[in-house]
Amino acid sequence: MTPASHAPRAFLRALYDVAVARAQPTADTLAPFLPAPPAGRTVVIGAGKASAAMAAALEALWPVQAPLSGLVVTRYGHVPIGARHTSSRIAILQAAHPVPDTASQDAAERIAQQVQGLDVDDLVIALFSGGGSALMAQPALGLTLAEKQAIHTALLRSGATIAEINCVRKHLSALKGGRLAALAAPAHVVTLLISDVPGDDPATIASGPTVPDASTCAEALAICQRYQLTLPAAALAGLRSGQFETPKPGDARFASQRVQLIATPQHSLEAAAALAQSHGVAAHILSNALEGESSDIGQMHAAIARQVAQHGQPFTRPCVILSGGETTVTLGASKPTKAPSRGGRASEFLLSCTIALQGEPGVYALAADTDGIDGSEDNAGALATPSTLARAAALGLSPAEHLDRHDSYSFFAALGDLVMTGPSFTNVNDFRALYLP
Repeated sequence: MTPASHAPRAFLRALYDVAVARAQPTADTLAPFLPAPPAGRTVVIGAGKASAAMAAALEALWPVQAPLSGLVVTRYGHVPIGARHTSSRIAILQAAHPVPDTASQDAAERIAQQVQGLDVDDLVIALFSGGGSALMAQPALGLTLAEKQAIHTALLRSGATIAEINCVRKHLSALKGGRLAALAAPAHVVTLLISDVPGDDPATIASGPTVPDASTCAEALAICQRYQLTLPAAALAGLRSGQFETPKPGDARFASQRVQLIATPQHSLEAAAALAQSHGVAAHILSNALEGESSDIGQMHAAIARQVAQHGQPFTRPCVILSGGETTVTLGASKPTKAPSRGGRASEFLLSCTIALQGEPGVYALAADTDGIDGSEDNAGALATPSTLARAAALGLSPAEHLDRHDSYSFFAALGDLVMTGPSFTNVNDFRALYLP
């Protein structure tokens, strides 16, 4: 790579690439956490955008002579080429994200079948990462898939945090919130996780299928009421009565369990910081767990960058400002709908940040999702430069109008500033970097 000050775009892209690379579930990252083969069977289960890559890495490490079987489910198109050919003992299914489909329900049923009938000599290795909540979706008793899909969609549009969303998901599910581990008892369960949630709470990642759940039906119901969600009768009754309560910490069925995080947002931010520092650029990690409206977080980052640019506070140049976490985009009914709206939380963050920067000289920014997909689009995110607003004006684009209708994808596509990577086969959530050479 050329010196950072000579190629800001390349520098920012290199920071993103190393962050994603650190989150990859390779044999090296999995090896320290794998248990020895048990006296009985070893069954592998999993769900998430990284599950296929995790399964391939595990199978490469597992002794050939030791029994191994199971299946995992990942998002459509998120199966690494190597995993398609090398994973012969662990089946790989594909399903929809962020809203589950019939393949998600089929995967949930088949995964549940894998862990039933096990005994104390058997081992379950559970591989979960971001996206698992939608990819493995078995509605609670009395709910239909269509009702679960409607609730998922409403939650995603509401502006609720990922912890709130997954609290509701857990209580309306037949497998999440520790229920899958309960099915596997008395087998020993080892859960390996790639975190995509602020705070890295194992009970929130993929809605914690193998982890005891401290949240309650009452809390899930309060979340639904807070965001004015309309619940079907069965969901409302199950939450009100406590019928949908999840297994709690201290439950004996979790006694022979181990949970390990193998990749987190902090790991990836530290990798990006180390690369920047190796090029003589000071790196400052604001937080690995920022939440809130994407547009608000964008304005906050812009304010910090302008303070650095204009006053040398709280950091001095050259520097890069890094952050992670999971922002939200609330799709309110009052938003204009005259033109199709395309965009995810990373590009919306960046558009808001760009507007607030007001063309500040010498400030460059990149925002992208580490799974390679920003929302439901085909881009990972986007790049912005001091000339972004001027170039947009020359094309007759209104940044404010694009932001108001959540159409950040079209804005950056017109400028040729989308970051396109394709699926990364991992996910540690948002990556944001502002560079001031």
